[in-house]
Amino acid sequence: MEYFTAVADEASFTRAAARLHVAQPGVSAQVRRLERELGQPLLDRTGRTVTLTDAGAAVLPYARAALEAAAGARRAAAETSDLVRGRVSVGIVGSLSSLDLPEMLAGFHAAHPGVEVTLTEDRPDRLLAAVRAGRLDLALVGAAAPPGPGVAMRVVADEPLVAAVGPGDPLAGRASVTLRALADRPLITLPVGSGVRTCLDDACAAAGLRPRIAFEAGDPVVLARLAVRGLGVAVLPGPAAAAGPPGLRTVAITRPRMRGRVLLVWRSRGPVGPAARALAAYARRALAPG
Repeated sequence: MEYFTAVADEASFTRAAARLHVAQPGVSAQVRRLERELGQPLLDRTGRTVTLTDAGAAVLPYARAALEAAAGARRAAAETSDLVRGRVSVGIVGSLSSLDLPEMLAGFHAAHPGVEVTLTEDRPDRLLAAVRAGRLDLALVGAAAPPGPGVAMRVVADEPLVAAVGPGDPLAGRASVTLRALADRPLITLPVGSGVRTCLDDACAAAGLRPRIAFEAGDPVVLARLAVRGLGVAVLPGPAAAAGPPGLRTVAITRPRMRGRVLLVWRSRGPVGPAARALAAYARRALAPG
């Protein structure tokens, strides 16, 4: 199948043999052997270039999938020898404020130095799709609802959402404010798709409110700095507001009280390598609340 896919890619037995570093007769013999086994010609050799027959076009995706599965089996077997080795990919949203992800990754690297870790930042919905498809092994996402099938999860942070304003704002001296009282104020918040924004939008929709979104940014630090300069009311997780710039005032949001959750998610279906299992187990311990 490897020889067959190479010929299909190169449209030539000669170029396929050169790519595979084998003699051309060997490539031809193996492809003919596959054709005899399947009982169908897979390649049309009559033209100036080699093309796929209808049967060849139907078989090619399965051949590629079989080769990918074989490569995955080799990687999985290699990772289990002696020490955990391999590569794992982690996804994060850009608005995590209460979790020390660098500390967690540093601890995992110290425990498993043979594992290479890559980090990707994206929106929660895209990260969840990547975990579900196996493109990411693990992700930390803000979410207002469970992630759905194919993904296991653990809540690693559950934070109240608060209003943050500058020292001269009318809300600065208050202990709390209702969501309805914020409806006519310019709001500063995270982009659509983030857990905090979804929580805010859902609460406003349930109350029949249409929020005035004045500014959006993916970094809570930027949101806090906009609010402290008097440009609106920032809706932030409590820890992000507490770590804000000097002068920022925090006001509890009531009726309803909203909470933003950070989820640790990993794939629950399909093949998962030892390195990914080790990281998921380590992260569940290291990021456990409290």
